[in-house]
Amino acid sequence: MKITGFRSLTTVHDWGRRTGDVNGVQSTDATVVPVLIIETDEGIEGVGLGAHPDVARVFAAVEGEDPRSVVALYDRMLAWVFKTGHSGAVFGTIGAIDMALWDIKAKAMGEPLWRALGGRERFVPGYASGLEYSLPDDELATLYGRFAERGFRGGKLKGGIDLDRDLPRLEIMRTALSRNSRHPAIMLDANESWNHAQAARYVCAVEQRLDLTWVEEPLRRWDAAGMAMLRGKVRAAIASGENLTGLEQYGPLLDANALDIVQVGTVWGITHFLRVATLAHSHDLPVSTVAYNGNPIAHAASAVPNFLTHEVQDLAFPVGLDIDQEFDDGGIVLGDRPGIGIVVDEERLASASAVPAAAASGPHVRPERAGLRMVAEPDVIEEPATAGGRRTP
Repeated sequence: MKITGFRSLTTVHDWGRRTGDVNGVQSTDATVVPVLIIETDEGIEGVGLGAHPDVARVFAAVEGEDPRSVVALYDRMLAWVFKTGHSGAVFGTIGAIDMALWDIKAKAMGEPLWRALGGRERFVPGYASGLEYSLPDDELATLYGRFAERGFRGGKLKGGIDLDRDLPRLEIMRTALSRNSRHPAIMLDANESWNHAQAARYVCAVEQRLDLTWVEEPLRRWDAAGMAMLRGKVRAAIASGENLTGLEQYGPLLDANALDIVQVGTVWGITHFLRVATLAHSHDLPVSTVAYNGNPIAHAASAVPNFLTHEVQDLAFPVGLDIDQEFDDGGIVLGDRPGIGIVVDEERLASASAVPAAAASGPHVRPERAGLRMVAEPDVIEEPATAGGRRTP
């Protein structure tokens, strides 16, 4: 079997709500979902999800190769971009190709990827995470109520700017999830918006009212010393790692004992996740996946001994993607379809509504005052940015 080509496609995910965090909110209810199809000479095609802007350059590293040599091809892709480096968008491109190659390998075996990787259970425990920063309180309660109907016993709230706003919202989420547990897991995600003093003050204030399971990305992703010090000041576990692009970036954090929970971004691919999970396991730490459309890394999570929980951001899937999984009993139930279980309806993708270009501010852009706020500042979350103005960070 040989890799012969690729197709780069796009669809959308309609969330039915604005999504975002303290760094900003998306300008529409829908977001773009890039889809990569890797072709072979035997007709088996692999599906990878996530942005892949450098695919034309990186594809040369795998063209003509046997896709079943996926781990070796992953390292070949890293070597291919050696001089310019493999961080950022390049790493995302490698991740999308890697995901598609694992899909091909499992399809060639006639097995779902979770079984091909040695998983024993099709059930992957999860937690609810609605990216709900822009929602008013009543809609927040409705959203986490829907997650509770699927059995979820843990949830994560986006916050970190206004304690008076966050505390009641954390309690709303806890109340919604309490139907499934007397003590639901409650997490707070600051998305790197604090400095060290802000993080310590904020989390300690929250912990006077609530028992946080973890606080996520309290400081910049590389701040090993800061997160290590924060661990000694708060009760909540420290979780971070979703934006690290490469195994080597975890070393300083683990050496400094900065993390309680090692997180991995889904968009960086399956091989990366498996390697980070092994590295975390060598430090006796749990690993947790940060979600992306279709939850493809859930297959790999089922085969990892130190896997903790998988973020679930929505109970629906992008337009034109038929995904063989369900949400029940507070997690993801993987199906038996060979590969990662995604069937792409390319005609529906072609007719999917276009999504406007990303706004000048949003969760993808770090605000000017992030890490510099002394007190809560005005926070406009209802109106998207316009071409002639800017939103208050």
